[in-house]
Amino acid sequence: MLLNLPSLPILESPCGCRTGFVRRGSFRRKSDRARIQRYQCIGCHRSFSEATSSPCFNQKKRQFNVTIFKLLTGGYSQRRAALDLRINRKTVVRTFLLLGRYSHELLFSTNLEYPLAKTFQFDDLETFEHSKCKPLSVTLAVEQGSRRILGFRVAQMPAKGKLAELARKRYGKRQDHRSFKRADLFSELQHLVAPDAIIKSDQSPHYPEYVKRFFPGCTHQAYKGRRGCVVGQGELKRGGFDPIYSLNHTCAMLRANINRLFRKTWCTTKLAERLSCHIAIYSLRHNLDLI
Repeated sequence: MLLNLPSLPILESPCGCRTGFVRRGSFRRKSDRARIQRYQCIGCHRSFSEATSSPCFNQKKRQFNVTIFKLLTGGYSQRRAALDLRINRKTVVRTFLLLGRYSHELLFSTNLEYPLAKTFQFDDLETFEHSKCKPLSVTLAVEQGSRRILGFRVAQMPAKGKLAELARKRYGKRQDHRSFKRADLFSELQHLVAPDAIIKSDQSPHYPEYVKRFFPGCTHQAYKGRRGCVVGQGELKRGGFDPIYSLNHTCAMLRANINRLFRKTWCTTKLAERLSCHIAIYSLRHNLDLI
């Protein structure tokens, strides 16, 4: 699936002519030696192939797609992946962005194929871009039991605690996009969650408003936050029964398999959009591994 992303069905020529098209030979693609059928428009005589509508169109190193997909969801950085595969870092970055865009679309479409979730859990995971003075919030929704990732959103947030004053001094006032992103995520989850579902989260005062707004027929159960243990770097809770274990365990897996989310790492996120791409790639593999 990821080695050669599927092409769209050819119903008309890319030029938009309604005159139809005919077969016009074929060729061997250099990257994977696959035979590709070529066509020609009857009206304007423009030629195209069955690969023209593929997301991988013009990609020169498509044979590395699967390997890069596995490395980036297994704790590798982009630089280390390029070094081990002996390819240029630009190739890894371009493949990363391609897989990120494709994974965003495929994550939602594949979730639509499952039955509506009866119980799901959500909470925010915090990280940063470039500096700890520029924090990011990742709102994550996970189905209870199966730990299937239903969706996520990455939002910037202002620094808090001891870093708040330093952050304002260095970077000025930072806008808070968490409310907008959370509303966007809940709007998407309406297609994936049963109307009478049970929703679990911690006791954040901001959550009930959104649950009541987007899931009026659902039951919201809020639990007091607990202290984390060393294993899982704070995401897994210390001792006893954890009512939102599915979510916390999934967050711990994100931190264990996405290099830029490690607690102690040389890698940092420079752009929030790139973090969103990386989480989308991991979420897709996470859900596929659960099947």
